[in-house]
Amino acid sequence: MSSWRQLELHPRIVSALEKAGVQSVRDALCMSGPDLQRLTSLSASDVRRLLTAAALLCRAQRPQPVLAADHSGLRLSLGCPVLDGLLRGGLPVGGVTELSGESGVGKTQLALQLCLSVQYPARHGGLDSGAVFVCTEDAFPSRRLQQLIREQRRLRADVPSHVTDGLQFGDRVYVEHAADLTSLQSCLRRRVGLLLARHLVRFVAVDSVASLFRSEFGLSDWLEKSKQLLTLSSTLHHLCHQFNSAVLCINQVTDIFGDSEEHMGPPSSTVRPALGLAWANQVTVRLMLRRLQGTASRGQENSALRRLEVVFAPHLPRAGRDAAVWKEGVRGLDGADAPLG
Repeated sequence: MSSWRQLELHPRIVSALEKAGVQSVRDALCMSGPDLQRLTSLSASDVRRLLTAAALLCRAQRPQPVLAADHSGLRLSLGCPVLDGLLRGGLPVGGVTELSGESGVGKTQLALQLCLSVQYPARHGGLDSGAVFVCTEDAFPSRRLQQLIREQRRLRADVPSHVTDGLQFGDRVYVEHAADLTSLQSCLRRRVGLLLARHLVRFVAVDSVASLFRSEFGLSDWLEKSKQLLTLSSTLHHLCHQFNSAVLCINQVTDIFGDSEEHMGPPSSTVRPALGLAWANQVTVRLMLRRLQGTASRGQENSALRRLEVVFAPHLPRAGRDAAVWKEGVRGLDGADAPLG
């Protein structure tokens, strides 16, 4: 466990850290910048210096090139060519993707859509396998899943109808519930791990990661909360690497107050993903789904406008695409779908 005396920091910074009880470099890296400022009363620039110095000390190897980080190239399609174009094919297999956004924006619906997409053959953007959906907040939305199944031929018009009709979608979506962090870890390591090991699933969705941490930890429990976040991240990365699967974690958002240095969301957004910097450093890809002003129209259907944005990814630039939620699922907008404003 590295100490602050190993770093070239001003004695004033070291003294403030020790006085606040932040004894090691690891402890500080488990905290967000604003938390460190509140705890130590250091300035934002001082906190930036110490986090930079700590990160350099802990770096065990040379940085990887972007192309090396994206080694497999395998993608799980979202079932929409517009959104797949944004993500260069879909969610990366072998990595943890986070999807954050406000309540009711369509995060769970997109996760359900992926639970069906994974069942298609690889030539149609799937992984020819099933999915496991872990609920930590609400009951599993089985009625919406059934509706999406009935509308698959409409959503996946690019797939021959005999392929879609031959898939038993409902039989290959496994549902788990976890009421606390202990239950979630046990579920992921045992039941989800067993499904992956038996090649029954290759997509895991957790909806959501933030709810359990918000209910179990207060502001004073920052260190234990950070340790639990790292433990959860380690479990998820182990599963997706060992079984060459895709993992999607749905996250909640928090409001941004003032000029935050840890925005970690789209520049124009007034909210940011929950769980802070400790969690942000654990995900491979961060996506954000947010509401826009106006609606989209298609025939007799109207939908509130959304926008799916890439916040960061090793293989993608920051970009976004407008989208809407239709009866058959979440789709990116093209010229056939007219925004009404």
